[in-house]
Amino acid sequence: MWSFQQRASSPSQAPFLSPINGAGGRNPKNAPSSVQILRKQPRKHKLHHHGGVRAAMVDEILPNALRRKLDRNWRGGFSLGVDLGMSRTGVALSKGFSLRPLTVLKLRGEKLELQLLDIAQRQEADEFIIGLPKSSDGKETPQSNKVRSVAGRLAVRAAHRGWRVYLLDEHGTTREAVDRMICMGLSESARQNKSDAYAAMMVLERYFSMSGEGTELVLPKNVALQERLRMGPARDIDLFPEEEI
Repeated sequence: MWSFQQRASSPSQAPFLSPINGAGGRNPKNAPSSVQILRKQPRKHKLHHHGGVRAAMVDEILPNALRRKLDRNWRGGFSLGVDLGMSRTGVALSKGFSLRPLTVLKLRGEKLELQLLDIAQRQEADEFIIGLPKSSDGKETPQSNKVRSVAGRLAVRAAHRGWRVYLLDEHGTTREAVDRMICMGLSESARQNKSDAYAAMMVLERYFSMSGEGTELVLPKNVALQERLRMGPARDIDLFPEEEI
């Protein structure tokens, strides 16, 4: 059984949500909240409101990996993995079951967020999987708050296009990325230049291997944007040719 945390129950065959407010449990007014996917036992369905989001509505805002697991015939968009750093941000791409490192961005702030949106547009991605720094015992670090801040701003921008932003524990992905590059025979200079992009690919690999379990959906506070997320992006005619007029 798959479920979300956000104190809203749902039918036994659909996920439900409960708030994850980050380190210290604080969630400033008007700041985006987040919800986490977990395995839980089925609960009886109760339809009620939480922060302006109907339980039945948030059940429709699922990550691509979980949609694929629940419906093998599902056809949807692609995913961008993001490894946020102080000065470098790695980006990786998933198209179907194909994962690959994409690029390393040396940008910060608004320029970084806009560039990520531009990459998503060009690569036809409809969700971001952002690595969340945690310690080996699963606790959040000082860097976690910085990543959550960027993810919150990006989530608002992305929601205008119907795109989703998720957070996923990235602990160990940097080491995994280095090991992967060494196994591939990449030189030390190549590893230094591409390590962030490969770390982002490791985040995506973990995300799909767990079918989306453990991800946190970052929800804008604006109810209209939440509804925009529920509606999702415009249908890609290449994926849904039968809908072409």
